[in-house]
Amino acid sequence: MYKYPKYTEEVMNKRHRVQFPKNELSDSDQDESYFYLHGTSKKRKIKFHDYDEIYQVPGLYEQIFYDRLKCVSPSKITAILESSIKQSVDNFTELRVLDLGAGNGMMGEELKKHGVSRLVGVDIIPEAYDALIRDRPGVYDAYYVEDFCALSEGKKEEIESWQCDCMVTVAALGFGDIPTKAFVNAFNIISNEGWVAFNIKDTFLDSSDETGFSKLIRELIFSKYLDVYHIERYRHRLSVDGEPLHYFAVVGRKNAAISSEFIESKGIVF
Repeated sequence: MYKYPKYTEEVMNKRHRVQFPKNELSDSDQDESYFYLHGTSKKRKIKFHDYDEIYQVPGLYEQIFYDRLKCVSPSKITAILESSIKQSVDNFTELRVLDLGAGNGMMGEELKKHGVSRLVGVDIIPEAYDALIRDRPGVYDAYYVEDFCALSEGKKEEIESWQCDCMVTVAALGFGDIPTKAFVNAFNIISNEGWVAFNIKDTFLDSSDETGFSKLIRELIFSKYLDVYHIERYRHRLSVDGEPLHYFAVVGRKNAAISSEFIESKGIVF
């Protein structure tokens, strides 16, 4: 079996030569934002959502989104989830968390610092798992590289065996990174009365947005399937030209699995 090299803090904190474009796209084109990574002989244009490329370079994801663009979402969502649970009889440290779109483990690392009981990560791209093993080994109790839109029955049962009672998904919703169907399938895997915590760009909750994911979240917030404990608009990160990008943080409690009848009745397209 291939042994991934253990990167030192010095390597992880290496400053890559990164250049942002001078005339950045508008916030509405956030999924088309990009940067240039300068190498020894040439520069590469990489889109912000080209995670497979970004994860292959140690420390690049952290440098772009956390050092340069000041992303605060993992700590923000964790704090709101912990605060919401304090309003109930549950204990934060007893949570068994399914981290959907776990990437290279930034959210998992934050949850682990706060002492959750179990962490199960899920992502669709192998490069995310490779980066996790390289940079943050031991954060998750299990990590699956799976397409939640086409999850086999055997794999579904295996993930269900972890008996997760919380689902989190951070900075991965609304741009096609996690399709509507994948979100619903993950939601339905966690136990009833389990916790759900996620963030979503503020414009995706606008009634003028008719995409399937936007409609699902709007309908879910006011449905019988989710009791919302906390919803808050906050600054997720900066754009490359220094303007704040605002997201909504949502924390709630699952009442029941989302039915196919509900999906069809609301005209939500997978």
